[in-house]
Amino acid sequence: MTDPLPRNPLTQDPLTRDPLTPAARALCEALSAGFPRPEAGPEALRAAARAHRGEPAPGATDTVADGVPVRVYEGATAPVVVFAHGGGWVLGDLDTHDRLCRALAARSGATVVSVGYRRAPEHRFPAAEDDVYTALGWAAARWPGRPLVPAGDSAGGNLAAAAALRARDRGGPAIAGQLLVYPVLDHRLAGASARTYAEGFFHTTAHMRWYWEQYLGPDGDPVAASPGLAADLAGLPPALLVLADCDPLRDEGLDYARRLSAAGVVAHVQLHTGVFHGFLGGLGVLPEADRALAAAGAWLAALSEAA
Repeated sequence: MTDPLPRNPLTQDPLTRDPLTPAARALCEALSAGFPRPEAGPEALRAAARAHRGEPAPGATDTVADGVPVRVYEGATAPVVVFAHGGGWVLGDLDTHDRLCRALAARSGATVVSVGYRRAPEHRFPAAEDDVYTALGWAAARWPGRPLVPAGDSAGGNLAAAAALRARDRGGPAIAGQLLVYPVLDHRLAGASARTYAEGFFHTTAHMRWYWEQYLGPDGDPVAASPGLAADLAGLPPALLVLADCDPLRDEGLDYARRLSAAGVVAHVQLHTGVFHGFLGGLGVLPEADRALAAAGAWLAALSEAA
């Protein structure tokens, strides 16, 4: 059983106060109780992720975007959000993120295209990147003239950031912004947050290292798969980074925002205290999740007005 509190990375002494809110701690413990360690393997972890997905509600349309399965949530206003789900490139699917995508569409008014990209370890890097970029091009052709925004949470945030880089480097499609929710950006996991919040906050540093291993395999290029290590960030669209304070990945998100700003890219950061990686799954339970989604919707609306 792991210590529920993080340890000071310098002294390794347990911190004296739980940085999570009581509601976030209760949700974190409930999620952690049924989630296996990485050595249990992909199928055990996938089963645990599916256990919390619920039944998809009616109203969305499943279709195929140039060979890639997608689920479309039609919105009434201009932005088109191409959303890549999280799950370490190994877990997650259209159903596990149905509620989040449905809520994002409802609260922002945007059309959301959720991407059922190929997963590791059966399909390693860059298969997932290829699928998200393909869906992005499909969405641009289907809704011409509407602001286009790649988005995603966790590993999906990695894929959204990679899609924005590809669109810049390959001459399109035109991207209005990028919405990155506690994204995976740097394979090195070198930030202090990866040590401080390594255990006891649902998403562990050990899980993240294992996800990277599954995604890259023995021959994958970790630098190429890490948008946070891209040599040049100039010319990218505005970014909103939604981060959790008690997250092993917090520092790589903050570092990416700093690098974007240094490259002349408008980068907004929403750092939510008292919550953990994956906290948007607590919609209706965690006030921070509802505030984060409302703020993301407002940011998307502002992008549309500026377009």
